[in-house]
Amino acid sequence: MGDSLTIIIVGIAALAIGVIIGRIALQKVNKKAAADLEEKAKLLIKEAEITAESIKKDKILEAKEKYLKIKSDFDDEANRRKNQIIANENKIKQRESKVNKQQADANRKEAELDSLKQNVAAQLDIVKKRKEDLEHKVEEKVKALEKVANLSADEAREQLIETLKLEAESKASALVKDIIDEAKLAGAKQAKKIVIESIQRTATEHAIENCVSIFNIESDDIKGKVIGREGRNIRALEAVTGVEIIVDDTPEAIIISGFDPVRREIARLSLHRLVTDGRIHPARIEEIVAKTTKNIEEEISEIGERTVIDLGIHGLHPELIKMVGRMRFRSSYGQNLLQHSREVANLCATMASELGLNTKRAKRAGLLHDIGKVWHEEPELPHAVLGMELAQKYKEHPEVCNAIGAHHDEVEMTSMISPLVQACDAISGARPGARREVMESYIKRLKDLENLALSFDGVNKCYAIQAGRELRVMVDAESVTDSKAGQLSFDISQKIEKEMQYPGQIKVTVIREMRAVNYAK
Repeated sequence: MGDSLTIIIVGIAALAIGVIIGRIALQKVNKKAAADLEEKAKLLIKEAEITAESIKKDKILEAKEKYLKIKSDFDDEANRRKNQIIANENKIKQRESKVNKQQADANRKEAELDSLKQNVAAQLDIVKKRKEDLEHKVEEKVKALEKVANLSADEAREQLIETLKLEAESKASALVKDIIDEAKLAGAKQAKKIVIESIQRTATEHAIENCVSIFNIESDDIKGKVIGREGRNIRALEAVTGVEIIVDDTPEAIIISGFDPVRREIARLSLHRLVTDGRIHPARIEEIVAKTTKNIEEEISEIGERTVIDLGIHGLHPELIKMVGRMRFRSSYGQNLLQHSREVANLCATMASELGLNTKRAKRAGLLHDIGKVWHEEPELPHAVLGMELAQKYKEHPEVCNAIGAHHDEVEMTSMISPLVQACDAISGARPGARREVMESYIKRLKDLENLALSFDGVNKCYAIQAGRELRVMVDAESVTDSKAGQLSFDISQKIEKEMQYPGQIKVTVIREMRAVNYAK
């Protein structure tokens, strides 16, 4: 019993000691953990202070950089404005100097004009005085003559008129006699010419070409592509070709309108290529039209060579061959000019053979008689005279040159080939007169309209469209400003009113386009 109690007491004591030791150990651990936490907190605070200091320095540097940049920009703007002000002041000084100089010149000219007026007035007084003296002397002379001749001035005038009348009748009779004698001497030649002209009664009629070409399409969906967004494609095509593209309700067809057959053909072929390719936009349109124009020029040369080979004409100058090919796209009184010239050449050869003349020379003259109509510069000369000058320039035979120049009686005929070409031209072109004259005058009016606009400075291209009711003028953007474009439109319209005759009204549209082109390499 006593031992058990002892053991219990010892156990309690040991437990109490263990608890005390545990508390002491726990306190030490807690103190160490608290010290560690305090140390970590100090490190975090120190790191935060370092980071804050770094951020503060960065912000200060950034603020300084912005300040310096703003200051630099301000200084640059201030310098620019200062330089601009100085430049404006210099311009004002120059203008002021120029105005002062002009004022001085005006004053000087005004003084010179006053002096000149005084001189003119003095001269007029002298002339007036001399005129009065002369009239007085003439009256004295007339009175003296009347006294000597015992005739008045009216009686002398009547005798003089009677004498001149008798002399004129004598000279006229002699002139008539000389003309009759000359006609008798040239009787055989005149008779042969009359025989040739009588062949004109066999003239045939020909179909008249119009100013419209039809481009057929597979479906109406293509019309939308041709027009483009907001019409930019069709405007670009009209601008580079010079024709009017009409896209209306006509099923599966686009109408190309223009008086120049070459432009219509270029537009038709370009449309065909664009529709076949499928890529239709302004840049592609310009590229295709440029290629088509080059192909047409090559085709013109080929047509000319093929024509002279078919007709058996040799030694023709290359430029004349090109002009012959160009006839394919022109018209003469509503008739295809190349077909007309080939027909005239064959008729000339046939008639020359019948009359015993040089057939090759006659055929050559017949083919070339209308080359003046296809000369690209179109000076102020009749086409027959221009054709004669071109033939002389390219060393054609004098008889051929004379036949070309005389086929409309602008030049005197000097060989039998000349009336032959004139007769064959009339045979090939004979048809009811009203239509051909209307067509020819209409085309001439459109060409004159374009040439009138091209005579102004800064105009690059000019196209008459809408049957001559609208004139579109493309100008050089560098030499013609926006304000000058408006003035140019007004000037052209005023010149058209003064120099041309036309029905209705003509709309003058000046188009100025600025392009900036660079290449990425």
